[in-house]
Parts: sequence; structure tokens; C-alpha cells
Amino acid sequence: MQGIIRSCNEILKHGLLCRLCVTSSTASWQHKGLENTTVADVLKAKGEEKDGYVFSCRTNDTVYDAVQLMTRNNIGSLVVLRPGEQNLIDGIITERDYLRKMIVQGRHSKQTKVGEIMTEENKLITVNSNTNIVEAMQLMTENHIRHVPVIDAKIVGLISIVDVVRAVVAQQDEEVKRLNDFIKGGY
Repeated sequence: MQGIIRSCNEILKHGLLCRLCVTSSTASWQHKGLENTTVADVLKAKGEEKDGYVFSCRTNDTVYDAVQLMTRNNIGSLVVLRPGEQNLIDGIITERDYLRKMIVQGRHSKQTKVGEIMTEENKLITVNSNTNIVEAMQLMTENHIRHVPVIDAKIVGLISIVDVVRAVVAQQDEEVKRLNDFIKGGY
């Protein structure tokens, strides 16, 4: 993967929350077919749309601060990093974690740490940059998850089911265009 994680030096609210950048080359959806489309291709396209940011927090941040970051950026999950480590993932926190482990249990988000409710690293379902997009979609569907960290020895990105659907739709649109060109004799 051409993307490299680097600190953005953007510290939010009391220096507790940060965001990481994934730098990537400009991506274009060339016709590859779904069988040849990888998570790396999705990350490249996502980087073009969202400047390649992977939002994160630390296990010792409050759930309140994490939810504020998600809300402010209209995202449904955050990668949770180990305190003191730049790119080592410790888990993930999602909107679903917040609903099931905070709201339903009557906990207070300003008093609860992210590490108490996150999905821990040993329970995480992850993919790597070379994972086929169809495999990633099947993995997400079978496990009823909407967000998957992409790890190549360290965190390089995060894909959502929306990212996967965009990739599938883009590939299908390209295939329809190629078929129309073929039918019209423009091949």
C-alpha cells in the first residue's frame, strides 16, 4: 500500500483525541473487475474523497470525547490506539458499542473510558490491503459488522460497508459502460 500513516499534529479537545492521515496517490476506478479489486483500491478512492484521514482515539479517552469526534466528522467508528503508541491498534469503538454498552446499560459517557466499551484487538475482525473486496464484503456481512480496520503490520486505514458498496457500484457501472460500448460497436 502506498499509503503511509503519519501524525497530523491535530490535537482535539485537551489533546486527548487525535487523527491520523493516510497519504495515498490519486485513485481512479479503472476496470479491474470485482475479483481483482482490493481493499487497497478502496482506500485509495476513499483517500481522494476524504483526504485519507483515519480518525482515532486512545483507550484512556472518555466515551463522550470519542462520540463528539464521531459526530463532528459524521463517521460511525474510531480506531482505538494504545496510549503512547502512534500506530498500534488496540481496538475499535463504533456507534453500536455506544448504544449497546452505554445507553442500554445506563452508563455515563463523561465517566466511562473508551477502553471499557471498545471491541478489543483480540476480538477485532480485520483485513489487509491485499484482501479482495468481495472477501471483505462477505466477511462484513457474515459477521454483521460495518467497519473493518485495515492492518498491514500496523493500521493503514479503515473501510466501512459504505466504502465497499461504492466500490461494487463503481465496478458495476464500469461493466455496464463497457457492455454498452460493445453493443454500440465502440469497443
